[in-house]
Amino acid sequence: MLLIDKPLRWTSYDVIRKILHLTKVKKAGHAGTLDPLATGLLIICTGKFTKKINEYMAKEKEYTGTFTLGATTPTYDLESKPENFYSIQHISEEQIKTTAKIFLGEIMQIPPAHSAIKIGGKRAYELARKEKEVKLEPRKIFIDEFDILKIELPLVYFRVVCSTGTYIRSLANDFGESLGCGAYLGSLCRTRIGEFKLENAMTIEEFERQVENDNPG
Repeated sequence: MLLIDKPLRWTSYDVIRKILHLTKVKKAGHAGTLDPLATGLLIICTGKFTKKINEYMAKEKEYTGTFTLGATTPTYDLESKPENFYSIQHISEEQIKTTAKIFLGEIMQIPPAHSAIKIGGKRAYELARKEKEVKLEPRKIFIDEFDILKIELPLVYFRVVCSTGTYIRSLANDFGESLGCGAYLGSLCRTRIGEFKLENAMTIEEFERQVENDNPG
């Protein structure tokens, strides 16, 4: 089991491919996808440890990042261009902090249309990219903590502790909807999965050096 700090713009599968190439193991998987624009903790399991993936995936997650207020995007993040611009001059710090409290506890959340969830055998994002209607059912999730760390409008810095299955992109979109000014996810970093912390993870470069040191020549 490896703790990897996923680089920006890498897919979670890019990391798997790199690990397979470096270690020459035949089997590897990750315990919870991170979008290409997200960074942070990725648990990689190889060999027999792939049997533990579901166990790791079920653990609660912690994220930090930014919401950008005053617009929305089709993907709920910067994978697509901002649109539907709104004024945020009337939005106060108190409103932002009060709105965050609405999302605490058990809530129903609709996943993004641009997600890997399968609908009739096809990935939702494949249908969404073809501009076909994507109807996803709300899912029960739990948000244990939702802290507003700093406000520098249009940016809102946050920290969230949540159950598995939570889409922070959807949280950004729903947060903006509740404020009445729109919002999208500007940046995201996964800092913890259960008891495993980002500070104990290796970068890809560090792992590469470790493999080279373990296999000199």
